[in-house]
Amino acid sequence: MDKAFFRKKYKSLRESLSLEECDNKSIDIANQLLKLPIWNVEFYHIFLTIEKLKEVNTDYILNILNGKDKNSVIAQSDFTNSTMRHFLLTDNTLIKVNNWGIPEPQGGIAIDPSQLDVVFVPLLAFDAKGNRLGYGKGFYDRFLSSCKPNCLKIGLSFFEAEKELPADNNDIKLTHCITPNKIHTF
Repeated sequence: MDKAFFRKKYKSLRESLSLEECDNKSIDIANQLLKLPIWNVEFYHIFLTIEKLKEVNTDYILNILNGKDKNSVIAQSDFTNSTMRHFLLTDNTLIKVNNWGIPEPQGGIAIDPSQLDVVFVPLLAFDAKGNRLGYGKGFYDRFLSSCKPNCLKIGLSFFEAEKELPADNNDIKLTHCITPNKIHTF
């Protein structure tokens, strides 16, 4: 089976979730994250939720980061070359939803990917080997390839792992994936 099959499957599974289920599962994921020994570093990159796609609600993780006085970093997408720029999230950061429904910063203090210690990664699916399946544009693979080698790449998923997903040479593997019921380490 190819990537298109799994994208369709997991988009459909997400669509079948109620908003309450998404919210409850997002809280469970945030609580699972608290069990990981990842809270002693400086820069955490986090995606802002695309609500219409029923992504994991990262507001709960942002609350944890704020409560621990950590630096949160968010991305702005450039669809002309499928890359992202990264900015420190502060009280003064202006967030605007782009044409694709992605909440993004409108400038601010730029952060280089090489400064990041932890990246919370959006995904549609993942497998038992740490491969992730995104939306297919390669934004995160390009971004993750520019992070330092020891940067933790933590996927967030409502669903458990597939046995195996199709993967390409340029696909960057996760170090962890968090589901509502389990911490996967690769």
